[in-house]
Amino acid sequence: MYSKARRLGVMGGPWPACSSAPRVWTAATTPPPPRRGRGCAVLALSLLGLLGSVLEVAHGQGTEDEDYYMQELLNREHYYSVPGHEGHLLPSEAPKQRGSHHPRPKTNRNGSQGEREEGRNSEKTTPDPKPAKNGNKKAEKIKKAGVKAPNGSSEAESHYEPAREECPPMGLETLKIDDFQLHASTIKRYGLGAHRGRLNIQAGLYEDDFYDGGWCAGRNDPLQWFEVDARRSDWVTSYRVLVSNDSHSWVTVKNGRDDMVFPGNSEKEIPVLNHLPTPLVARYIRVNPLSWYVSGSICMRVEILGCPMPDPNNYYHRRNEITTTDNLDFKHHTYKEMRQLMKVANDMCPNITRIYNIGKSHSGLKLYAIEISDNPGEHELGEPEFRYTAGSHGNEVLGRELLLLLMQFMCQEYLSGNPRIRHLVDQTRIHLVPSVNPDGYEKAFEVGSELGGWSVGRWSQDGLDIHHNFPDLNSILWEAEARKWVPRKVLNHHVPIPEWYQSKNATVAVETRALIAWMEKIPFVLGGNLQGGELVVTFPYDMARSQWKTHEQNPTPDDHVFRWLAFSYASTHRLMTDASRRVCHTEDFAKEDGTINGASWHTAAGSMNDFSYLHTNCFELSMYVGCDKFPHESELPEEWENNRESLLVFMEQVQRGIKGVVRDTQGRGIANAIVSVEGISHNVRTAADGDYWRLLNPGEYKVMVRAEGYSPSSKVCEVGYDMGATRCDFLLSRTNLSRIKEIMARFGKQPISLQHRLLRQRPRPGVRRRGT
Repeated sequence: MYSKARRLGVMGGPWPACSSAPRVWTAATTPPPPRRGRGCAVLALSLLGLLGSVLEVAHGQGTEDEDYYMQELLNREHYYSVPGHEGHLLPSEAPKQRGSHHPRPKTNRNGSQGEREEGRNSEKTTPDPKPAKNGNKKAEKIKKAGVKAPNGSSEAESHYEPAREECPPMGLETLKIDDFQLHASTIKRYGLGAHRGRLNIQAGLYEDDFYDGGWCAGRNDPLQWFEVDARRSDWVTSYRVLVSNDSHSWVTVKNGRDDMVFPGNSEKEIPVLNHLPTPLVARYIRVNPLSWYVSGSICMRVEILGCPMPDPNNYYHRRNEITTTDNLDFKHHTYKEMRQLMKVANDMCPNITRIYNIGKSHSGLKLYAIEISDNPGEHELGEPEFRYTAGSHGNEVLGRELLLLLMQFMCQEYLSGNPRIRHLVDQTRIHLVPSVNPDGYEKAFEVGSELGGWSVGRWSQDGLDIHHNFPDLNSILWEAEARKWVPRKVLNHHVPIPEWYQSKNATVAVETRALIAWMEKIPFVLGGNLQGGELVVTFPYDMARSQWKTHEQNPTPDDHVFRWLAFSYASTHRLMTDASRRVCHTEDFAKEDGTINGASWHTAAGSMNDFSYLHTNCFELSMYVGCDKFPHESELPEEWENNRESLLVFMEQVQRGIKGVVRDTQGRGIANAIVSVEGISHNVRTAADGDYWRLLNPGEYKVMVRAEGYSPSSKVCEVGYDMGATRCDFLLSRTNLSRIKEIMARFGKQPISLQHRLLRQRPRPGVRRRGT
């Protein structure tokens, strides 16, 4: 078990190890251009973490398993040194909890001439910060008594005022902080090493797994610490905080003249935010637990919010830094802001967009969708329907923002004449539902990107997991297959929903019912639901056939098609197939090309993917688009660049395979005709106008179409490697039996009697027969 420690915030003066002194700035002004030595960073740190216990771990001595960094750490001169008083910090605000998300810092770009001059003349000095207007009197007394920051001077104190600046996470949760930047005094075992101390990291399925969900110290005493090498970015959390620029000389964060002791919390899942009392500049940050759960050991997970100082010497990083040129609204949107943004896109592109809703949430919020098509509001014969949904888990907000960005991007690019986007819009009817679970999102948004934890807002208002709240059609089909009822009694497609599921007393979320009605109404061909917390694409089946197995490979009859669809997204994502990237939690999906069969990862009954495949024509996949479920706003441009090409490429796959129209001899479309492919035991059906789409990989296929009352027809259809579905139309003729049934239906299903025939042949009065 783990209980989370609290987050702290710092920002401040320089340290002796820097060759040139970084400076402190107020929240209202932009810092002057830095001149500093390599490895120094200006950080406004907020420390977020988990301090807790592992009940099953023995007390006292650590195990023989040592951290792979321990040899280096043991050689450090001041490994167990206690910081002296030369690094006293000025007091400031008391730590406080915060439950709001972190907006992007607002800065004033107009720096004074005095600030620029001080930046050039502060190679080995540090300004003594002038107290803010609301600073306490104790700080002023200390200042008058001549207490200075470490190795600093009061030469330019009048130019700067310490103030709070909102800073984004430094990257423990998003993996920007590498494993080799994380150190710890001792560890219980490798699976509980410093590299596992990342906020919201998930453990393995079993106890004592190789991958555990936190860092645990090898000994239970106040000498334990957790350390981060910030370099350009930083993170830290615990009870007492120590900082350094050379990892040898450590200074304890002070609150006046005493060591600052930060309070932790007693609940294992909800993070708590604290601030460091004054701004600091540091490369290394240590967290020194002073107390812990009485029945457990020292364990924690952390995140740090900090403002890195740009390094003008790091040309390589600046040259390879990920930026975007798209002029989009990169922010987290509330429900009202999301609706307004959709309205703005609709006003910009009224000829290709339409806003509608598919239902309401438990609390009455509308589930908005936006359609993008050259003829919005109408299904065009032969044009496939595509959908993206996001936010079924309300705290996985990256997918929600990606769809809003995709909406803006497609509108702008269509207006600018981008041929790729114009072709996609003209040939496909696209539907985007950014927020399937708006109730859950509002909960997650209220506490913010870091304080939400792993589960706040995940479920619907009535506590249901919407993505796994669909009827279990897998068990129905597999039982029928075991009894050899397929296809004689039970079809291998369009498996009906059980009656109990449709009753009012069934445990079904209103959002799930709205999704099902929407999926049944529109003949979708391909769909993707965007999730968070991992970097992988999963495809059906999501449920294992073996009843007692937690995961096993369970492919569908269309496994080859699903694997291609999954790979089309993963291979064009910037990180999913990168073998050099760090795994998000425990599994390295890059070894499998960034894709996995859902059941072989973890079994789940009633998933949206399985339901879509077994009840409709739509092939549905799940895209886990980022390790961080709720990234900070500052991360959104990079996440957009990571996923933009993948989002477009996956939509284009709806044009693969075969398509056509099934008509009768009079040219009328035949609805609900069954289209089967030889060798694949899963069929699709025609839409209301007789058109159909069948996703297939390149090759030759024998395709058969049959419909009630018509003679079946078959032909060989070839699918090429070029983009674009192969046209494969069918013409069906009525059977003799169907004609007889039609005639019988006219007479109430009674045979035509001889007397009736004679009555019809009897001449009418005044009518003269020929030949008489």
